[in-house]
Amino acid sequence: MFMRMVYDDALAQAAYVIGCQKTGEAIVIDPERDVDRYERLASANGLRLVAAAETHIHADFHSGSRELAEKGATVYLSDEGDADWKYQWHTKKTGGGSYAHRLLKDGDTFRVGNIEFTAVHTPGHTPEHLCYMVTDRGGGADKPIGVATGDFLFVGDLGRPDLLESAAGHAGQADPSARRLYQTVRKFQSWPDYLQVWPGHGAGSACGKALGAVPQSTVGYEKLFNPSVRAATGEQAFTSYILEGQPEPPLYFARMKRDNKLGPPVLGRLPAPRQLTAAELAGIDARTTAIVDTRPWAAFRAGHVPGALTLPLTNAFPTDAGSMIAEGEPIVLLVDRGRLDEAIRALIRVGLDSITGWFDAAAFDQFAAGRTLATTPEISVREALTLIETVRPVLLDARRATEFAEGHIPGALNIAHTRLLARLTEVPKDRPILVNCRSGMRSSRACALLQRHGRSATNLAGGFLAWEQAGARVDR
Repeated sequence: MFMRMVYDDALAQAAYVIGCQKTGEAIVIDPERDVDRYERLASANGLRLVAAAETHIHADFHSGSRELAEKGATVYLSDEGDADWKYQWHTKKTGGGSYAHRLLKDGDTFRVGNIEFTAVHTPGHTPEHLCYMVTDRGGGADKPIGVATGDFLFVGDLGRPDLLESAAGHAGQADPSARRLYQTVRKFQSWPDYLQVWPGHGAGSACGKALGAVPQSTVGYEKLFNPSVRAATGEQAFTSYILEGQPEPPLYFARMKRDNKLGPPVLGRLPAPRQLTAAELAGIDARTTAIVDTRPWAAFRAGHVPGALTLPLTNAFPTDAGSMIAEGEPIVLLVDRGRLDEAIRALIRVGLDSITGWFDAAAFDQFAAGRTLATTPEISVREALTLIETVRPVLLDARRATEFAEGHIPGALNIAHTRLLARLTEVPKDRPILVNCRSGMRSSRACALLQRHGRSATNLAGGFLAWEQAGARVDR
């Protein structure tokens, strides 16, 4: 049996390519949309991808299963859960007809070559969620070696059960979902301790609140040391524990849920944006096109195209872009040539496909010559205290609600930066705004978003950490 994890550091997402070396056939579980990565990996190991499987309808990225189905792969999808969370794209092949597919219930099995997969219904994170027990029949095994747990079980955590309510907008779903997750954990307790655990996410994912950075684990280890599993001592206590402190879901999660249920648009190939001249970049209207400036913050705040967003190519890039760029909005990238492919892949993984052009960041100084650039002010804590005393700006804290509750600048309004686009009406246009986060990075992105939408925003250098270190007043 062949098995490799393909990991996306930015979205902390894991896909698994599993193959039978005797027949040369392979499957990928929970692929992202740029499926050429999995195809290359399979080919390099003498395998061909003949199938794709989904653990559930994802909220944090566009699935690549439809892309592979277009190429002839058989897709395996859950048929569990209620009517609101059934896949709808498997019967809508481009050009008509259905894709090769099979809908799975709890206990159903299928094979890829001599590798057997058994679907296990594990609701809670979502109603339709499946895990896949994997048995190497070709190697003579009659028991599974491991389980692809998707977003049910992570290393050190469980998949959050509140997203149907907090991200998808289905009111009243968090509590019953948490109670379903409790029952699933009780079922999990009967799984063999020796099973390897192959989770769908690692540290940094917004699909849980305390995911570990170790890529894999075992069922036995998680029974012993996973805090969320150990919290399942009673239904009410578990429900309270698992719902407490979950971070605000990024704004784009609702779109991903919808699209992965109905079917992400088929790409066929990566977008190929045209390289722009300096004159063409200067002619872009930032009110109708998102200009994504990936240069470092210091360079951006010193001078940038008016209306541009500051989104450096860090691990936060796809989450921030998905939260700060409207659906279907044309995008122009200001990016180093060598990182263009990276940026495009990150955008299409969160459903931002309309990438119409790009400009080489290495040529920005030549672009800037003779042109009027915008700047974003950034001030120290001492300057902020004076500003607050004299000008009385709107104080906006761009951290998560859990961070804000632990301590914040007195009088601040709390809106997580990944939810700000949907709550712009709460931020006045006729007053200056002072923005902080923990260290100054999330707030810098919030400042650029506010500026793009007609607000006057200033960033607090060093963020709340600097505020505390300066001994300034804190409310708790």
